[in-house]
Amino acid sequence: MGRIKKKGTSGSAKNFITRTRAVKKLQISLPDFRRLCIFKGIYPREPRNKKKVSKSATPSTTFYYTKDIQYLFHEPLLNKFREHKSVAKKIGRALGRGEVGDASRLEKTLMPKITLDHIIKERYPTFVDALRDLDDALSMLFLFSNLPSTSAVPSKTIALCQRLCLEFEHYLIVSHSLRKSFLSIKGIYYQATIQGQDILWLVPYKFVQRVTGDIDFRIMGTFVEFYTTLLGFVNFRLYTSVGLVYPPKFSSSSDERGGELGAFTLEGRGVGPSQPAIEDSSAANSEKVQTITSSAAQAEADKIAALTAPEGETDDSAALVAGNEDENNDALDTFEVTAQDADILPQPQAGSAETSTLFASFTFYLSRETPRQPLEFLLKAFGCKRVGWDTVLGDGAFTNDESNPAITHQVVDRPALPLESLPALPDPSTSAQSTDGEVKPVALWPRATVPGRTYVQPQWVWDCINQAKLLRPDLYAPGATLPPHLSPWVKAKKGQYDPSIPLAEQEPEGEAEQFEDEEEIEAEGQDDEEMGSDAEKAVPKRNGKRNGMDALLDRSGEVEAGEGMDIAGTESDFSSEEEEEEVGEDWDGIHSEAASEIDEAEAARLQHQRELEAEAAGISVETLETNTPKSKAAEARKKAAKKRREEEEEKERLKMMLPQRKRKLFERMEYSNQKKDKEAELLRKKKRKVDKAKSVGRSSA
Repeated sequence: MGRIKKKGTSGSAKNFITRTRAVKKLQISLPDFRRLCIFKGIYPREPRNKKKVSKSATPSTTFYYTKDIQYLFHEPLLNKFREHKSVAKKIGRALGRGEVGDASRLEKTLMPKITLDHIIKERYPTFVDALRDLDDALSMLFLFSNLPSTSAVPSKTIALCQRLCLEFEHYLIVSHSLRKSFLSIKGIYYQATIQGQDILWLVPYKFVQRVTGDIDFRIMGTFVEFYTTLLGFVNFRLYTSVGLVYPPKFSSSSDERGGELGAFTLEGRGVGPSQPAIEDSSAANSEKVQTITSSAAQAEADKIAALTAPEGETDDSAALVAGNEDENNDALDTFEVTAQDADILPQPQAGSAETSTLFASFTFYLSRETPRQPLEFLLKAFGCKRVGWDTVLGDGAFTNDESNPAITHQVVDRPALPLESLPALPDPSTSAQSTDGEVKPVALWPRATVPGRTYVQPQWVWDCINQAKLLRPDLYAPGATLPPHLSPWVKAKKGQYDPSIPLAEQEPEGEAEQFEDEEEIEAEGQDDEEMGSDAEKAVPKRNGKRNGMDALLDRSGEVEAGEGMDIAGTESDFSSEEEEEEVGEDWDGIHSEAASEIDEAEAARLQHQRELEAEAAGISVETLETNTPKSKAAEARKKAAKKRREEEEEKERLKMMLPQRKRKLFERMEYSNQKKDKEAELLRKKKRKVDKAKSVGRSSA
């Protein structure tokens, strides 16, 4: 007979442990346990059956893996936490005795310093692992860099987050690793590709943040402490990979004046004078990356170049290089759809070398109502050499003069207003003067525009980046209705509504005619209602009295309890009702006879008109009727309806041949597809109504 196992010593009861037992085993406080779990990446687990794990478990009980808790027993941070606790007790005793000097001395000398370097190396064995886990870190640090300084969020933490985020942005500018960006309600999304890894993070808008008391900043502060260490390691590795010295030089005076990116100066390792970050360009960056290399790597490259190739291969290699250059100059191939119902193939996009120099030949000026920080970052990340802005936006601009002739594009976010509503211009004598003593021409938007300069709204920058090409600036002119700003990560599937494609290309056959018919029916219904209301007003009231039902109907159908229901009708009431019915029948008959006479006269008039038109055109009446636009539309609708009916019949025949299980699965798929088609049809109807309203507005104007 086998040995009887004791309950709770094997299976899921052994694999899981409650948080209370884990804290007791580790002999630390609950806040330290939470902090340690965040650092080590250990999270609560949910067992399949809580009763099997623990009889006393409640819905709020938190479980962990037993192996994870055993893994924490050998963590060096446990000793740091215990030392911190003992020093805190000594400081408390000193303060209780009034020995403030001894307490400060104990805090400076005995308080242990916690470092997370070993945890970073342990959790991320390779650099690619750290890049994969960088999304949440960047989102958290960019969030804290925009928070105001409070007791829960000290200013040192905010300054550290700002510095690390700006250093990471400088690497993206130098390496041209940024790919896409999107303006959403939550903030601005950015996507970068670093060493083959796509990193997506969210940056909040520069609004005044109100910190509420229902947020536990202790837990968030623990995450920030870990993420700052992680991003510091990542920035060091990224900077050294392109030959830049880390950390870059930081100018506190420029940062106080709002320099942000311009407060940093990037320099190479042991080469030439340092170059300020605000003067980075695509050409300068490429030269800098080529010149800033280690001596060992350069020696290896010289050895490889010194190797002599065989004589027969030199000509072939030269021809191969020339052929490669010709291939690189060719345009990108496009995949065209051959069949009507075939899937849309993804088209090849422009390479990073082309998109990185998208704005290289332009000089931008940012008006003071535009968001300077994201625009400066995006423009420089895609090759813009010089970006200027107004002095109120901060330090580090290429120029603060809006009338500078080198400016090719100006980003504005307010329409052109009439000059009468604008304040007067400043005195020309107080404006900036040139070295010759002449007053510079001042061109301030929206009072005046500079000839040859392109004025666009900020969305133009984002849409050009997402589509990897320069779009038409007239569609983004100041005051113009902007095109839809779509997410670059959501691709419209077949059958769904795509606002970037013309409506005629994505609507099914016969849908536009059906929409026109519905509009005509609605218009006729409205005309009939108006005619009916006019007829009701024209009906005379007998003896100036109206019955109770008419009065109730005039109150929009609101009938109170007991109203018009409990009173029995007398003989006179019945007789009056019978008279009204007789009169109503007489009036109905007269109305129907008159209506029939009018219809016959109208039909005869229309027939005579058609005969005259056919005689003038020299064709028969039947040919004229078939060539009218309405008849053509009706014929198109009939063909579309016939085609749909045939397709449905064919689909039903195929369904009958399927087994019951597959038929039910097909019906569920068909139901979901029909639901999506109805949503797309509703969006297309809205689009048609908007287009029709715009066309009516243009015609009336």
